[in-house]
Amino acid sequence: MTSPEHIRDPRADELLTPKNAALLIFDFQPVQVASIVSMERRELIANVVAVARSATLYGVPVVLSTVNVATGRNAPTIRQLQEVLPGVTPIDRTSINAWEDEDFVAAVKASGRRKLIMVALWTEVCLAFPALDALREGFDVYPVVDAVGGTSRVAHEAGLARIQQAGGRPITWIQLVCEFQRDWNRWETVEGFSDIVFASIHP
Repeated sequence: MTSPEHIRDPRADELLTPKNAALLIFDFQPVQVASIVSMERRELIANVVAVARSATLYGVPVVLSTVNVATGRNAPTIRQLQEVLPGVTPIDRTSINAWEDEDFVAAVKASGRRKLIMVALWTEVCLAFPALDALREGFDVYPVVDAVGGTSRVAHEAGLARIQQAGGRPITWIQLVCEFQRDWNRWETVEGFSDIVFASIHP
């Protein structure tokens, strides 16, 4: 068995690649994490950390946003994400919908990527609103369904359904990292891939 002789164009590929995607992370802050009911919180944190580590491993641009830190009403991004994204400066905002913040949208567009991988708290609000706006502007949106959470299971599922009905493409974190890796002959990321996957599956 042989790998493909010619690698598909990583910028034009319909699947996600490190060259055509950006990762957007919204509001993984202590108060929001504590309010999540739709999944177990430790699993949620492990999964979103795996997503962030995957972006770092494959050199995918990351746009990190927080809400109400500068006003003193909210705490910064959780420590677990800060540790794996040491070079990423959060864009703080007051708007509930990050797509209504000019600095945030400018950072997304500056990445030059049209495929947007999104993780957020809460699914029904801080994921759904910017996802719907980005879709309306012609971006492809990929919510990572096991790295987002809502204030109830119903709210979480309704938020994801609304995004999917508008054209969003749901994925899981393990699907994401495998889509980036794609071929075991890409040896330079195999060890990092294995570390991410097995640390998350067997924490």
